[in-house]
Amino acid sequence: MRSVLVRVWLFLLGLPFTALAATYEVDPEDTGEQALFALREDGAITAETLSALRVLRRSGVDPANASRASLYALPGLTYARVDGFAASGGLTPEERRRLAPFLTTSAPERVAGDARLLSAFAASDPVLPPLALQVRVAGPEGWRLGLLTSLTRRRLGAVHRDANRRALVAEAPGVSVVVPKFFGQWTGERASVLVGSYRLGFGQRLTLDTTGLPTPEGFLPDDAVRVPGDVERWCFLGDGACTPEERAADVTPDFQWDEGFRGVVGTVRTASGVSVTGFGSYQSRSLLSHALMERASCAGTACKAPAVWLAGTGASTGRVVSRTLPGVFHEWAGGGHAAMAWTRRAQVGVTAWGARPVWSVEGAALDFRSTAGYPAGGAFGAVGVDGAWGLGPVDLFVEAARTFDAAPGGGGGYGALQRTVVADTSKELELSLRAYGRGFANPYTGAMSGPDELEGSRARNEVGARVRYLHRVEGALRLRGEVDAWTLPSDGTAVGSAGTVNLRGSARVDWRAHALFQPSLWAEYRDKDVGVAGDCFDGSGEDPCSGSLLRITARVKAELHDAVSVAAQYAHARVDDPVNRGVREDAHAVVEAQVRPCDALRLRGRAVWKDEDVSTRDRLEQAFRATLDASWTADAVTTRARYAWVVDLKDARGARTPPDAPRHLFALEVETRF
Repeated sequence: MRSVLVRVWLFLLGLPFTALAATYEVDPEDTGEQALFALREDGAITAETLSALRVLRRSGVDPANASRASLYALPGLTYARVDGFAASGGLTPEERRRLAPFLTTSAPERVAGDARLLSAFAASDPVLPPLALQVRVAGPEGWRLGLLTSLTRRRLGAVHRDANRRALVAEAPGVSVVVPKFFGQWTGERASVLVGSYRLGFGQRLTLDTTGLPTPEGFLPDDAVRVPGDVERWCFLGDGACTPEERAADVTPDFQWDEGFRGVVGTVRTASGVSVTGFGSYQSRSLLSHALMERASCAGTACKAPAVWLAGTGASTGRVVSRTLPGVFHEWAGGGHAAMAWTRRAQVGVTAWGARPVWSVEGAALDFRSTAGYPAGGAFGAVGVDGAWGLGPVDLFVEAARTFDAAPGGGGGYGALQRTVVADTSKELELSLRAYGRGFANPYTGAMSGPDELEGSRARNEVGARVRYLHRVEGALRLRGEVDAWTLPSDGTAVGSAGTVNLRGSARVDWRAHALFQPSLWAEYRDKDVGVAGDCFDGSGEDPCSGSLLRITARVKAELHDAVSVAAQYAHARVDDPVNRGVREDAHAVVEAQVRPCDALRLRGRAVWKDEDVSTRDRLEQAFRATLDASWTADAVTTRARYAWVVDLKDARGARTPPDAPRHLFALEVETRF
């Protein structure tokens, strides 16, 4: 049996793959948050990869005690490399250097921690800037404490129903201090427990996953926050409620965060390989105003979003437009996971969870609209079984799940996902198969899927297959690629979408053999409704149009000195677009430089030009953005400052909306470690 598997492995590695990929699209050379944001802006990584790497940076992995799945989540490590840790003594010095921002120690020898104070503001801000404070403390006995607090100025107040207006009314925003996340955790040899905010996931992410990691295994403390990247309009009310000056004014938005689970979660492991995790959560959740509906407003199957007015404004002018309503419902949730592992590569597990929303707005019969991503009608949940088995270079993973809900005409559905991974220390091939029924409505799944959405859910009404490949020669060559194809078994949002075949493919080659010349080349192709001549493309998957996108990107980097590097990049795309006779051409150019004059100071400059239609200057996004990042470390304190100058390049004479005035954006972060 083993000799057969080895022959299969050798055959697969001999195939001329030029468009296949590994867990992450790239191995980040710079894992600072701004560098990760830059990779996302350049299209080098997806939004899912950015989220996973940020979670990984904040939670950290202890290589001395981490599981196989946790180690595999680190960028650039194959299953074979992880399995070889015992023989090689763990991470190499080069791997430790590259992965340093993702590594941590479960039980430090003394009390240690860090505190980060963050702020962002624009030169045009008419109010004080938002603030966020993250604090973490860890002790030698396995305990951890964490806190996130934020100063908000744009967050709406409590929502209630006005009997006279027969409408929802939200209190006006004001300056306030909120504590959205906190946690206390203890980790022992065989058990761990956390009280507060957390993320958790299991198996192949199908039944339950809120971590965003590619291979979750249990729970993580959660104190993540998102820094504002741009400005928003000052006025968020309907026509006539603001003066022309207020409607044109910009302001930096508040810091944002995900509302994960909040409560108690714990895991117990036995020496025989049995592990049991249980959790309970009570979380106040927010929704966009257009994701709500009042049952009394439903006419047949059509339900309108209720109007939301700002307190103290007139009924004709004070309507809130596309704003998040904080705490409109409270969610009770609970469940658990039990697993039996015979070896590090062979195990079986069961996951079950349930949740019930309780609406906090008295006097209003509220529910979720189809776009909310939550099943309407009341309680919902899921149960699933997962398994893993490995022998030699081959690993097999599988998970099947059934969802339950009380939505009219719903009741739940089935989903299944299977992965086959063949790997050695420098090569890895993965084949994934997936099938999600139309009724598989699961707001807490992290399973792979296409961008198509059905009633706010992506992993739903889809049958697909994905192939990924990685080939790496340390210090010289990296080859990655992916092909993903899927179809919609039944009609979704767009009538007649049943049977639609979609395709995504990408390939990337990085050559690192010479410091002065490090070229990279990657291409991406996406096609909605393969085989149909389309005239438009919408990458979100929500538009019923058929079309394609082809983007090719070239990049070259030169390390002129240990402390000096420069890089230039250009991307060109052809996109189906009905406005421009079926096809438009987009361009994206980047020039950046990094300088480290001394160990304490680091400077990074970046200039980006983006044009979403090179044939005209009066539509879509056409902008220039120049940024300068500076980081200074003195003793245990690091100060990071960022300035960005943004210019809208649209021609005011022909544009439907006038171009924005030049923007001056700033961000400041102070971090201290103790």
